[in-house]
Amino acid sequence: MNQATLVLVKPDGLKKSLTGNILTRLSETKLEIVATKMARVSRELAADHYRHLKGKPFFDDVVKYLQGEFHDRRKVMAMVYWGNDAIKKVRDIAGSTNPEEADPVSIRGSYGRITTHGVFENVIHASSDEKDAEREIKLWFKPEDIIVDLYPTKEAVIKDLKTKSWA
Repeated sequence: MNQATLVLVKPDGLKKSLTGNILTRLSETKLEIVATKMARVSRELAADHYRHLKGKPFFDDVVKYLQGEFHDRRKVMAMVYWGNDAIKKVRDIAGSTNPEEADPVSIRGSYGRITTHGVFENVIHASSDEKDAEREIKLWFKPEDIIVDLYPTKEAVIKDLKTKSWA
């Protein structure tokens, strides 16, 4: 069954120049990248991404981490991988969220660490299930950013939409 999953190369992965290594490992899944972009992460986006952790004592730290405040890299690389059993394939290669519990040959086991403050710097995010994948993909991407039709869309006319354009 074809699925989509969100993958983020987090700020620590970018700071350590691990993007090539991570993409090489993800290529082992034989999945297709159907969307990608570099994104500045606002506090609102990070908080919405991690909304399931709201109320936890470490919530503010994970929000700051995703925003790049700990690494002076205020960006992430966001991608949508698509194909047969995408979520499981990506999560298997990514490894456990806790880098110390991750298989040493997984991405997180190879490159992740836990800071002295207890923050998991695990270099990559991978959606946990289909429901989270859909929510996260819709949070990070617009329908026109993705080269396959993943979810139902509708046409909308938005008046007075303020946006940047090239001068």
